[in-house]
Amino acid sequence: MTGEHHHTTGIKQASFLLILAAVTFMAVVIVWPFATTLLWSALAAIMFQPLYKWCLKVCRGKRNPAALMALSIILLAVILPAFWVGTLVVAQALDLLDSVRESQLDIATSINALFDGLPKVVQDYIVDNDLNNIATLQERVEEFFGAILSFIASQAISIGGGALNFVLSFGVGLYVTFFLLRDGNRIGETILRSMPVEREIADRLAARFLGIVRAVIKGSGVVGLVQGTLGAITMFIAGVQSALLLGVLMAILALIPAVGTALVWVPVGVALLLSGAIWQGIFVLVSGFVVISSVDNILRPILVGRDTGIPDWIILVTTLGGLALVGFTGIVLGPLVAGLFLASWSILREQRDEDEEATEHGRAKVGADEGASPAGPSGVLQAQASEAASSPPPARTQEA
Repeated sequence: MTGEHHHTTGIKQASFLLILAAVTFMAVVIVWPFATTLLWSALAAIMFQPLYKWCLKVCRGKRNPAALMALSIILLAVILPAFWVGTLVVAQALDLLDSVRESQLDIATSINALFDGLPKVVQDYIVDNDLNNIATLQERVEEFFGAILSFIASQAISIGGGALNFVLSFGVGLYVTFFLLRDGNRIGETILRSMPVEREIADRLAARFLGIVRAVIKGSGVVGLVQGTLGAITMFIAGVQSALLLGVLMAILALIPAVGTALVWVPVGVALLLSGAIWQGIFVLVSGFVVISSVDNILRPILVGRDTGIPDWIILVTTLGGLALVGFTGIVLGPLVAGLFLASWSILREQRDEDEEATEHGRAKVGADEGASPAGPSGVLQAQASEAASSPPPARTQEA
């Protein structure tokens, strides 16, 4: 009977796990169209949790008014200004695309002028290695800029064409963010208790995840905004067309370590030098190398500490991989996945180290106990005899 009971219990448990997996899969499939929206809502709720706690104090512990107040501040201070800047960027991208299509991009004259100013040794080297094919170079540059501007224009058109989906996703995002701000701690506690791992491991993963979100969003995001703002100001001072567009590109590319903003200000500076705008080109290159690139070294340690736990080369690879896989969201999703991957293996290593340390401590304790007492039955008898000899004799009772 006991064997049949255990067998029946195992079948019921397996059936329940199968149903749980099927229901979970169906739930993921249903909400998948809003996966990006839910991800950004969760990240926003995590990042603005201190704002919600401040609003909770202002509202005297009333959670609904506090969440509504925090969401209103986020909407007015972050989302609406981002939309306004986005419309300006799209307008500048379309204007730049039209100007490039209307005017003939001619860099041959500028390159020839630069070539004539080079030393004779350098000119001979360029000629000997067939690096002075101006027609081919001009064609490649035109294709490159045309592809970039066409991509920007196509993205702008797709956003406008999918306005209904955008409005729906935006509304769902605000709605979900409200509840995540209000009930985020409870939801997080429920998830930790429901995870099929030890609670200690779940707590470690949660702590590492919050640290990674802080490093990616608060660190890289703020650093990117500062670098993009400085880049836009630099381009505006140098009189570069579409300065705001270039600043936004630098803010986005700042999330990519090592190269980052240099992908924008280096080509712009070189192009200004080639076009004859000497002081403007020198100003852009010096400002990019001294000011814009130094922001990352100054602000990131202040915001997230000097060690985020993720090597720069892993951030670079996962960011590019995320972009290729899921688009713009991959800028954040790639480093998050990389951070959780490293955190999981780090926790596994820490557990093994703790187990090995506990095993060594147990062996040392057993060895010490064995060395302190004589071995074998005779040793036990000797210990008992020694204890009896050293103990004081029992007190005699007085007779009446």
